[in-house]
Amino acid sequence: MSCPHLPPGFDFTDPDLLQARVPHPEFAEMRRTAPVWWCEQPAGISGFDDEGYWVVTRHADVRHVSTHPELFSSWTNTAVIRFNESISRDQIEVQKLIMLNMDPPEHTRVRQIVQRGFTPRAVRSLEAALRRRARSIVETARSGAKPDGSFDFVTNIAVELPLQAIAELIGVPQEDRSKIFDWSNKMAAYDDPEYAITEEVGTEAAMEIVSYAMNLAAARKECPAEDIVSRLVAAEGEGNLSSDEFGFFVILLAVAGNETTRNAISHGMHAFLTHPEQWELYKRLRPYTTAEEIVRWATPVVSFQRTATQDVVLGGARIKKGDRVGLFYSSANNDPAVFDHPERFDITRDPNPHLGFGGGGPHFCLGKSLAVMEINLIFDAIADTLPDLRLAGDPRRLRSAWLNGIKELQVTTGAADPHDCDGGPPG
Repeated sequence: MSCPHLPPGFDFTDPDLLQARVPHPEFAEMRRTAPVWWCEQPAGISGFDDEGYWVVTRHADVRHVSTHPELFSSWTNTAVIRFNESISRDQIEVQKLIMLNMDPPEHTRVRQIVQRGFTPRAVRSLEAALRRRARSIVETARSGAKPDGSFDFVTNIAVELPLQAIAELIGVPQEDRSKIFDWSNKMAAYDDPEYAITEEVGTEAAMEIVSYAMNLAAARKECPAEDIVSRLVAAEGEGNLSSDEFGFFVILLAVAGNETTRNAISHGMHAFLTHPEQWELYKRLRPYTTAEEIVRWATPVVSFQRTATQDVVLGGARIKKGDRVGLFYSSANNDPAVFDHPERFDITRDPNPHLGFGGGGPHFCLGKSLAVMEINLIFDAIADTLPDLRLAGDPRRLRSAWLNGIKELQVTTGAADPHDCDGGPPG
């Protein structure tokens, strides 16, 4: 195995890098030369008192780590691969209360309770309401456009349906969805100076969500309703979430169910408008494979991490107990050993074993079916209501160490834009 050709100090979690692009050429180099590679970091820069982490880039290896929680822990250092360097260890420890950062058997217990709200029947019960909401969102965006027909796709369309879906799912009044949006932004966007958000502000936002959710849980215990909150917390005794557990579950929903789906929708629209033949195909056929390809293409979560619980060999590399191991889904989802021409945006791709919802195992995305439904519904509404949408500018990307985020995407219902072209994966 040869050494990768990377600039000195190159770091796949550098937020300046991900603000500019997803490093697909470098991922390809790593898959070819060093699929499991040690990336040195200055101690403390990511919030952890160590000297770096392992970069795992091949689909098979990412999946292996994901499906062996006894070897690779989410709990030890949480799943977030890089925090702001100012974070304290106590602030990291608090995040272990979120299901994303648990290991079996505690993770198994909480997930078995929470998945009551994500049964096929529960998700299907939301479809009619979300279909109406998707159409209303797109019609509102069209009517509120500037005189030249332009508007920001992210804030006017992509943001709205995931927020409204969460509100519908857990019984949050729709008028409170802007609070959820603001709180989740503050938790996830701590690396972006445009938002000027510190770790303290992010922590305060998390506590606001927990407090809001705990009050909601208390109200449902007092007076149960026909919603997921009542199913999760109202009954007394074993087999239900405590109020604080429900609060941390809502934090997970706010970030995992809001930020990720919003960015998948934003990247999906950009992909359609830079691959007009795919947009025309979608408008004609509405293939059921579309949402899965959008998630593969976008891969909203570039990476999560695990921590080795013992010495282990992975991809020829000797990983020591306590080492952090980065799972780079953006690389795995473009692995040519698994995907035919992964650089192509192809909404008819089938099969599509992408890892955009996780690499399998205990942390496979609980809300996958809901996210797929939201993506399908919003693009159906756009195709019906704004079929001639065009790009009006390049996307403005989020500065983040682990999210493939778009902050702004100007579009227009007006004349064709000269930016229309074919392109590679987002970034």
